[in-house]
Amino acid sequence: MFELAPVSLWLEDYSGLKTLFDQWRAEGVGNLRTFLRQDRSRVAECSRRIQLLRVNRRTLELFGADDLDHLKANLHEVFRDDMFDQHVEELVQMWEGHTHFRSNTVNYTLRGQRLNISLNANILPGHEHDWSRVLLAIEDVTERARAERALRASELQAKGLFEHSPVSLWLEDFSGIKGLLAEVREQGVVDFRTFLDVHPEFVTRCMLEIRVLDINQQTVDTFRAPDKTTLLAHTDKIFRDDMRPHFAEQLVDLWHGRLFQQREVVNYSLDGEKVHVYLQFSVMPGHEERWDQVLVSLTDITARKKAEAYLEYLGMHDALTGLRNRSFFTDELNRLDRRGPWPVSVVIIDLNNLKGVNDESGHAGGDALLRRVGEILRKAVERPATASRIGGDEFALLLPGVDQRGCEHLVEQVQELLALNNQFHAGGAQVSLSIGAATSKDNERLETVVHRADQRMYTAKRDHYVRQGRDRRGALPSAHQD
Repeated sequence: MFELAPVSLWLEDYSGLKTLFDQWRAEGVGNLRTFLRQDRSRVAECSRRIQLLRVNRRTLELFGADDLDHLKANLHEVFRDDMFDQHVEELVQMWEGHTHFRSNTVNYTLRGQRLNISLNANILPGHEHDWSRVLLAIEDVTERARAERALRASELQAKGLFEHSPVSLWLEDFSGIKGLLAEVREQGVVDFRTFLDVHPEFVTRCMLEIRVLDINQQTVDTFRAPDKTTLLAHTDKIFRDDMRPHFAEQLVDLWHGRLFQQREVVNYSLDGEKVHVYLQFSVMPGHEERWDQVLVSLTDITARKKAEAYLEYLGMHDALTGLRNRSFFTDELNRLDRRGPWPVSVVIIDLNNLKGVNDESGHAGGDALLRRVGEILRKAVERPATASRIGGDEFALLLPGVDQRGCEHLVEQVQELLALNNQFHAGGAQVSLSIGAATSKDNERLETVVHRADQRMYTAKRDHYVRQGRDRRGALPSAHQD
């Protein structure tokens, strides 16, 4: 059995080592580990006291020896280099009275090949008093060790990629959510979207079931947290408000088996600022049955969203006055034409004598007057009413759900604000407005209402210039209404 064993077997005599240990104890050595590390030659002396008696065939094959004598003559090639520390630990185990010791260490073949080995040693029964027979079993675990090193390297690489990723990464456990969805299915629910509409509290329950397993440093930076611990303690501040409908859609996708998802969502940083992110959600391979490992990546697209919002703002606003522009006015007019609410009143306003101011003071003077008109109209109009600059010196107010009387009241407010503005700028150019207003009648197209208000504005403008010709001081023109 010894000869045919599939593992390497060594029968050795440790009695010389026991005698050496007894000598050292008599000399007062207490801590063998420290004693050996102070002088490496003491470890070599221990090794010389161990006598190799016999090995089996597997040992000769493993270490590339021709026979026992060949192996004995080259033991210095087998036991060397990085096995020193582990050999010290083996000796310490015997010093402490153990009749069995084990270790994972390194040996070398006679051809210089490095072997990772698992060693198990036992003092054979009946030899405990002198250690004269010790059996060592050596298993070659080189391939396993290589695989373990490769696995560790892969894990370190994956951890490094996770930790140093330039996007926010979340490793999460969705197994609780999977359980909740299973419960809903057992209740016979088929239309999950309708179920969520009827039971919105289910979305909250699912959000509370998410367990965050790990996050990377970019997540801490993205959400402006001082550290991971603080962020994980305040995830309720991150996932709230606008996130809820997005998460509901995520649940609908999961219900239908879509384990990889992409969407734009809104989160919040710990200081309360909105963080627009592009979310990618994926159940990790091998975890499709339990959803206990889910990788969520969040790419911060806040800057892009702000740029888009600004471009949209520019597309719908006049840069000089801050009012809406003609494009918005046209779209809003068409929308109101289709949906109301009725009646709809329209006010068309023209800034008088803009060309004269430009000729006299330059375009900077004219721009200043236009900005002042913008200030007046912004103060006069409240949502859902809107104020737009629809031409160089022309403005329009759309007043949904406002009848003739309400329209007249708003025009009066504009005139009052105009007077106050001119008083404030008494030392400069005075703003003069020509105003025309109209209110929709039954089944009347708003284009007709705008035309009627526009014509009344031109009538007021002619009246203004007539008065200006007679009296340069002029009076504020009145609005013409139905």
